[in-house]
Amino acid sequence: MNAPLGLQHDVVSNFNTTLFDLLDRVEYRRVGSDTSDPVFHLRYKAYRREEFVAPNPQEIVRDEFDDLPNVYCYGVYIDDKLVGSVRFHLLTDEHRGSLSYSIFSDVLDPLLDAGKTILDPGRFTADYDASLAYPALPFLTLRIATMAVEYFGADFVLNAVRAEHGAFYRRVFRSFIMSEARHYHGLAFPIVLYACEIEVMFADLLRRYPFFRSTAEERHQLFDRNEPVRMVKPTARLVGRLAELDQRAIA
Repeated sequence: MNAPLGLQHDVVSNFNTTLFDLLDRVEYRRVGSDTSDPVFHLRYKAYRREEFVAPNPQEIVRDEFDDLPNVYCYGVYIDDKLVGSVRFHLLTDEHRGSLSYSIFSDVLDPLLDAGKTILDPGRFTADYDASLAYPALPFLTLRIATMAVEYFGADFVLNAVRAEHGAFYRRVFRSFIMSEARHYHGLAFPIVLYACEIEVMFADLLRRYPFFRSTAEERHQLFDRNEPVRMVKPTARLVGRLAELDQRAIA
């Protein structure tokens, strides 16, 4: 049975308030090519906890996809502590390298041949203690991919996930399934390819989850590779304030 609409609205409103409050303590940082970056150690700890990777003396997880020209990787910090990370690849007709593409190239090639731009996020990792303390951490991390959609003008965003995680992406991002489950070397479980079409869902996503909003300046600092690597503060609250001022000016 579905909850009454009023109750649903209150739950979403409270969730948004919680995320905005947490965003005040968050910073994002782009990861460079330095293999000693703590993000790669965070990956290792997360994957070792689930026994997804074998032990290695460097205690880092990097792969061939970290060295591609179309890769972008980020760390998420709360109160100056690294708590999460995400990597994404920007797939275009010219650049077709990513983990998802290596598995589902036959599915993605028709879109890329048609000139579509596709964002392929992956390597979602979280500090174990932080994931318990901040259940909304996945949303803070996925906010990076949401900003990248606007910056790069993406047409689709992929979700290559275990089948049991598909419900989350269907609910939050209106994602649809694109392929049956397939195996990738190094993973002990099959993954399914989902995608969301930006044109039909993005405006509604920002309406439902306004903490995903950002200013052009925040996006520029994160995604322009000519910009120096720095800690970047989220600007979702600022966007809300500017919108309120615009509404008052119109009134």
